[in-house]
Amino acid sequence: MRTVRQWQLALLVVCASAAMPALAKMQQRPVEWQLDGARYSGVLVYDDKGDARRPGVVMVPNWRGVNASAIEKAGRIAGDDYVVLVADVYGSAVRPKDNTEAAAAAQPLLRDRARLRARAHAALEALKAQAGKAPLDVSRIAAVGFCFGGSTVLEMARAGMPLAGVVSLHGGLASPVPAAAHSGRVPMLVLNGAADQGVTAEDITGFGREMDAAGADWQFVNFSGAVHCFAESDANSPPGCVYDPHAARRAWKMMGNFLEERFGD
Repeated sequence: MRTVRQWQLALLVVCASAAMPALAKMQQRPVEWQLDGARYSGVLVYDDKGDARRPGVVMVPNWRGVNASAIEKAGRIAGDDYVVLVADVYGSAVRPKDNTEAAAAAQPLLRDRARLRARAHAALEALKAQAGKAPLDVSRIAAVGFCFGGSTVLEMARAGMPLAGVVSLHGGLASPVPAAAHSGRVPMLVLNGAADQGVTAEDITGFGREMDAAGADWQFVNFSGAVHCFAESDANSPPGCVYDPHAARRAWKMMGNFLEERFGD
């Protein structure tokens, strides 16, 4: 039989356990939507710490699309601050297994920016539709993209989608459908590897001219020595696509500060 002391200790443990708040858990659940008869499937990521509404982020992955790496990045962005949708712009049946398949999926969209914008807008609407199902404040939504996704979120800004801001990490800058004059409404943070062979000096100069003509609120940061993919910890395809921990730390910090400022946190 237990002694009185043992019963007292057991009671203290029970009371302490009851008083402790439940540990928050990162939720990951599929979200599906349709556009022009095609089905798309993304992943909603957020911390279930409580019911208080928080801002949303549409995160467009690199050209490999919705996969475990993209979901991991979404969790890092979400933390306990945001509800993040990993956006599917290819369609639920398209999940590239390698860079060859990724190029086949991404390049037609880069050639047809109207179609890319429409798919990105559908993902934005899919995130907004999660209000009431997740702790989402639909009045505060931004977009973030990596590589191909970085190009995509800049197209969202060019199209004037209702966003608090966009962040492009090592995305392409040039567009066959540039922003119209005096159309700039969406603040932009563009984070670029200075040694990225896919972004030329002409691209950078042209982007600045385009955004100035649009009257946009934009920031451009070059990270010395960094190449394409510098902010993605699993990037290891030298020489052109390589993680740079020094540049990545700064880029993720800048992105976090930008989102806090845009959301008024």
